[in-house]
Amino acid sequence: MPTFLLSAIELLVGIALLFGGGELFVQGSVSLAWILGIPQLVIGLTVVSLGTSAPELFVSISSVVKGSDALAVSNVIGSNIFNVMVVLGSSALVLPLKVESRLVRRDVPLLIAVSASVWGMASSGKVTWQSGTALLIALVINTVWEIRTAREQPEGVEEAEPEIKIQTTNGTWIKAFSGLLFGILLLNLGSKLLVSGASTSASLLGVNEAIIGLTIVSAGTSMPELITSLVAALKGRTDLAIGNVVGSSLLNQLLVLASCAVFTGDKGLQVEEILINRDLPIMVLTTLACLPIFWTKGRISRLEGGMLLGLYICYLIEQLIPKTVPSWQDEFHLLIISFILPTAITIIIVKTVLFWNSQNKKRSAL
Repeated sequence: MPTFLLSAIELLVGIALLFGGGELFVQGSVSLAWILGIPQLVIGLTVVSLGTSAPELFVSISSVVKGSDALAVSNVIGSNIFNVMVVLGSSALVLPLKVESRLVRRDVPLLIAVSASVWGMASSGKVTWQSGTALLIALVINTVWEIRTAREQPEGVEEAEPEIKIQTTNGTWIKAFSGLLFGILLLNLGSKLLVSGASTSASLLGVNEAIIGLTIVSAGTSMPELITSLVAALKGRTDLAIGNVVGSSLLNQLLVLASCAVFTGDKGLQVEEILINRDLPIMVLTTLACLPIFWTKGRISRLEGGMLLGLYICYLIEQLIPKTVPSWQDEFHLLIISFILPTAITIIIVKTVLFWNSQNKKRSAL
């Protein structure tokens, strides 16, 4: 069998196993969460996010074990960009997403702060184990804070809870734990296949592993987030759809990237210069764009969802054009700088100004 075909099969089978393992992991986790009486918004920000981030965790750890630091780091960065642009954008096209006020007040600013901090940590060319430990401590503090604040404000989350009843029997506990264990096994096998296929494909195509991680691998490992949020949006559970994206993006950095950094020990998790200068800033900017988008009438409209998807397509073209049609690279950069980015920024600014003007008029009327 040709090597390229074999690597393609490894990629596809790996993604399929990650998807199946992630689904089993999520089902087991959510069952335990309902048994323990955890509210839906907290499930979206912690339990479901942990399950949907499991593919990123297993793939990145497997990459570090193989010595592919670039694949591990680019997978995290690419997944976060995919979460905001594709998962949120697609969900908003299905149904305009109503934004919980606590997301605007607390969770998105926290995500912005963490993203900026990770960029700063990586700017030296590596993420040290000390930085990874600090991120893991931040994860523990944030998880405790999520649960405590959600229980202190039950009126904000009770309305969000779907009508699901789970009988707390021994069989339920056994089924939940079985799903978790079998899901972990599939995630482990799928991650090894995906990393092997991605590394081989990068070698055969003559591209950097970081490019494969930012595109194929990150999209594959983010499929659980996409499916979870789309299903939640179709069912009208828009708070779960957004909470899943924000929570997964946080965990990608506080858990996945941090675990990889700690695992590398004194060597540190190596970060390529192109990721520091181009992709990490894009990750931070897409996160920053969430705040003004979330401000406008407390929801993400279909226009904003379409704009996010369009920007991701531009990002993909930016990744692939040097290896496909390099003669168009300068023209495409000019198009982005002179038209696409100014248009997107103008739309965000205008919608933000209109929103705050309407809020000021309401206050004046009172």
